[in-house]
Amino acid sequence: MNITIFGAGAIGGVIGAYLVKGGQQVTFVDIAEDHVKEMRSNGLKINMQEDPFTVAVDAYTVDELIEKGEPLDVVFLCVKAQYTKAAVQSFMHLLSPQSMVVSFQNGLCESVIASLIGKERTVGCFVNLFADYMKPGEINYGGIGSVYIGEIDRSISKRVENLVEILSLWGNAKSTDNINGYLWGKIAYGTILTATALTNETIADLLDLPRHRLLFCDLAAEVLAVAESKGISPEGFDDWCPELVFPIENRNHNYIDDQFNKLVSRLRTYTKTKTGIWRDLAVRKRKTEVPDHLTPVIEEGELAGLNMELTKATLKMIVEIEDGKREMSIENLEVLHRIHTNKSQLSMNLKSGQ
Repeated sequence: MNITIFGAGAIGGVIGAYLVKGGQQVTFVDIAEDHVKEMRSNGLKINMQEDPFTVAVDAYTVDELIEKGEPLDVVFLCVKAQYTKAAVQSFMHLLSPQSMVVSFQNGLCESVIASLIGKERTVGCFVNLFADYMKPGEINYGGIGSVYIGEIDRSISKRVENLVEILSLWGNAKSTDNINGYLWGKIAYGTILTATALTNETIADLLDLPRHRLLFCDLAAEVLAVAESKGISPEGFDDWCPELVFPIENRNHNYIDDQFNKLVSRLRTYTKTKTGIWRDLAVRKRKTEVPDHLTPVIEEGELAGLNMELTKATLKMIVEIEDGKREMSIENLEVLHRIHTNKSQLSMNLKSGQ
């Protein structure tokens, strides 16, 4: 199996480096010429608390890959969600009927990929890794998470089993017949992480504060309600348990606090303490993939008649920070708290018939 990593940043760089280290044939492709040049000259360096390593890699720019014109077997698509369509369109003419594209991305990118190359060449992937692209040729790997592979038709095929076996070179990858459940479970959790990126605080510090927990639960619950409306059963991972958050009427707040405490303890073992979204805003000064993550969810929710006020406000503030119209501040969470209070009061009034 010849693997092409398309997007050799945080996720693609880490996964690809481990596969190379394990003896797999891997080609790295990235739009950043300086990153490609450094990887060619000095290899790809993965920084970790223990056992950092560097691997020699075959690296190309997108233009160089297209110029080579060689057929692609397996593509691990690891670009930001907003670049999915353009990325696939750039290489789709190099795919054969037997090729497959695996979406190592955040969001609901599988549907975009399938619309371009067909469901039969699209494989779903859930990935939860804490890593950051630091500079050309160098990636910080700050916390091991989970990877699940599954067909978007809910089957576990032979090719899925083969991918899981290869990914064992990275870690404990697993197959699933509910890849959509993992993707929606992550979007719900990701919405909480997005809210933390409105501030300069660490994820663990914010999740550790009891005052924010109900807000975060209700923010995630908006997304989980959309999943329910679509007949999707969200899955949990890495100490995130969506079933404790939604349905709201089934909540046990003692269980929720216990689970948040476990999640915080896990996060405090990671060297990466803030989100990639925060890094895009505060360090790299570039647009995030949040609109591509949340806009489809908001649209689906509103079509189903659901109240998406917290999700809409989170997206709006992220865009305002991107556009230089809002500062990153803990006050942004206070904005969400005020919306949350008003939403809760409205819900109580409706239940009481006022």
